Amino acid sequence: MMRSSLLVSGIGMSVALQAQDYLPILQYHHVSETTPRSTSLSPAEFIGHMDYLESAGFEVVDLRTALNKIKVNSPLPEKAVAITFDDSYRDIYTGAFPILSEREYPFTVFINTEPVLAKRSSALTWEQMKEMEKSGAVFANHTVNHPYMMRKEEGETNEAWLSRMTQEVDTVEELLLEKLDFTPKMFAYPYGESNQAIRNIMKDRGIMAFGQQSGVVSIDSDFENLPRFPASGVYANLATLKTKLNSQPMPLLNADAGGDLAGADPVSIRLTFKEGKYRFKDLACYVSGQGKANLEWTADNQVVATAPKAFGTGRGRINCTMPDSTGRSYYWYSNVWIRPAADQHYVSEKS
Repeated sequence: MMRSSLLVSGIGMSVALQAQDYLPILQYHHVSETTPRSTSLSPAEFIGHMDYLESAGFEVVDLRTALNKIKVNSPLPEKAVAITFDDSYRDIYTGAFPILSEREYPFTVFINTEPVLAKRSSALTWEQMKEMEKSGAVFANHTVNHPYMMRKEEGETNEAWLSRMTQEVDTVEELLLEKLDFTPKMFAYPYGESNQAIRNIMKDRGIMAFGQQSGVVSIDSDFENLPRFPASGVYANLATLKTKLNSQPMPLLNADAGGDLAGADPVSIRLTFKEGKYRFKDLACYVSGQGKANLEWTADNQVVATAPKAFGTGRGRINCTMPDSTGRSYYWYSNVWIRPAADQHYVSEKS
């Protein structure tokens, strides 16, 4: 039986804690000592993460079930958390699965299917996936070929690009149904990159999708661009992961980042907060590779965070945190921009 919260109620008594309306989600790739460190952690490190979840009283929940509850404002177990993996690496089966199945923890794997269909030795097989399903695994969509979804091929029209991206999504949905008899209607963008046209593909198909910005999911989240906390490579450090696991969603009414792409000017994001008593003086926003963002309060409940300088080519982000009233937990929000190189053929936001 999966480890989950059981609601046991009686007259004047409830032993279940149903107090959480948000969900931190961990993102892993490799669980191996021989794969690239940037996307890996060792089995020993992974055991350390799972031991912490257990000792600290976290409830590991099925991702799809939890997201559906959040969407309808149905509470989750106290200290709910979900576990996910990206890509179809076989070491998920050899390195992570034994550790998860021993604890009866559900988990989700977002698979790119080209390596599976090519029967590469480094990729999962459909038989291994079926075995893992019996112990609580769910397999979801990560495209066929793992493309940069915002990039066009040389000479490709916008229409042809969008058709190709649609095929990347639909093909895997069909394969999940054909090979595993089930699709959870969930998707992880390769490299975390998407734009509104791609997010509309998800919305039209009723697919919940994930980027690579950090944070926790709540009813206020964009369900076509949900956050997760990376937990591999430099993010495998358990001390910093504890802070993230105990974080809450930033209490925002709106966040305006000015689009998905960055240019020659420093990026900025306008955050508008909900009504409430918050520790605004302790709000801090950090820019990847640059230190603290400049904060300009434009109203009592609105701030503009601006990077000190323009991003270089690639992905850059601003992470904002603010302690809650107790000082024991942080509100968390993150946004990612992409600054394209001239030869990468990113789809223009004006096209």
